[in-house]
Amino acid sequence: MVDATVQGRSHAGRHLALGLLVVVYTFNFIDRQILSILIEPIKLELGLNDTQMGLLTGFAFALFYATLGIPIARYADRGNRRNLIALALGVWSFMTAISGLALNFWHLLIARIGVGVGEAGCSPPAHSMIADYFPAESRATALGIYSLGIPVGIMFGLFAGGWINEFFGWRMAFFVVGIPGILLAFLVRFAIKEPERGMAEGRVASGEQPSIGDTLSYLWKKQSFRHLAFAAALTAFVGYGVVTWVPTFLIRSFGLGTGEIGTWFGLILGIPGGLGIALGGYFADKFGAKDTRWYLWTTAVALVISIPFSVYAYLAGTATIAFIAMIIPIFLGNFYQATTFSQTQGLVELKMRSVAAGILLFIINIIGLGLGPTLVGVVTDLLEPTYGQEALRYSLVIFTFVNIWAAFHYYVAGKHLKKDLVLSGS
Repeated sequence: MVDATVQGRSHAGRHLALGLLVVVYTFNFIDRQILSILIEPIKLELGLNDTQMGLLTGFAFALFYATLGIPIARYADRGNRRNLIALALGVWSFMTAISGLALNFWHLLIARIGVGVGEAGCSPPAHSMIADYFPAESRATALGIYSLGIPVGIMFGLFAGGWINEFFGWRMAFFVVGIPGILLAFLVRFAIKEPERGMAEGRVASGEQPSIGDTLSYLWKKQSFRHLAFAAALTAFVGYGVVTWVPTFLIRSFGLGTGEIGTWFGLILGIPGGLGIALGGYFADKFGAKDTRWYLWTTAVALVISIPFSVYAYLAGTATIAFIAMIIPIFLGNFYQATTFSQTQGLVELKMRSVAAGILLFIINIIGLGLGPTLVGVVTDLLEPTYGQEALRYSLVIFTFVNIWAAFHYYVAGKHLKKDLVLSGS
């Protein structure tokens, strides 16, 4: 029988670790997304076009972030995950800070690549740690709490970037958000305890660590993973396009300032967006416990419902109507986060968990983060001769309908999930 005092310390320790990992993930998205609120002033000062800005916010970051995530994740499955996260945090925070020194496109490109390299060491080991801290029945909720770093980070990134730009310029914004992360890295290193692998399930990791190819082959044989990974990538494709380009849409179509946009759009992404992640994980656990298919079908339903609200927001005649209309799709568009990552952890063996998260993130980020913002910028440049200043509005409308495609794959993935889960028969 486990001593109550020891059990209490373990309980407190896992919640302390989860809390700090949420803060780390918050910094991850502050540093990743602050560029979106600064697109217009940077574009004007450095003489860039929308395609170049789309590359900086999308593919330049995503290529290195996604590609390096897999080998880093492989190390995390046999090494110390806490130390890896602390080091990664220090690297991406430093590269964010020096973005403020950029004098041209190439300087910013190098800095963004550096941010991508650092951030590659965050989520795969964090997902693996959380899977070892929390049992399967509460894992989607725990990963939902971890994923709150996304909307909170975006909210603070937009808020800080918007107002600091208005008062001090875009360069100072990078300095202010980058430097604190370096200090946080030391706190992570000395405050979080590395959990034993399989601790939450009473399992012991044994045998050789599978190769990246073995893990990919293992996952790819499971129909549920193939469909949920592509569904998540398509959902992220739409989501990253929204987060990256909506601030610029609000500037061009309604003449708003970066501070005002950072406040209101940041609040919408932070509060309804955060509730969407948390409740998406909660509803997935609640309905999935009764019928495994609903771990993923909840997301399919949410995505379909979100589409008309998104279209209405981008075609709105005033900024106020646009802001209000965005609330529902941002809330529902985040349902996919917790359950997608949670079910992926349940599809693999213990020593595959970090690599599995890395593979999933690779697919999501190459398609979603890499292509989403980039293609919105390309389509906007193509539409500009016809629609002028309003081209971005119609580009965003077009990409909204990709959510129908994503919902279909979540539906199919849900049908195959039960037979594919490692512990489905227990």
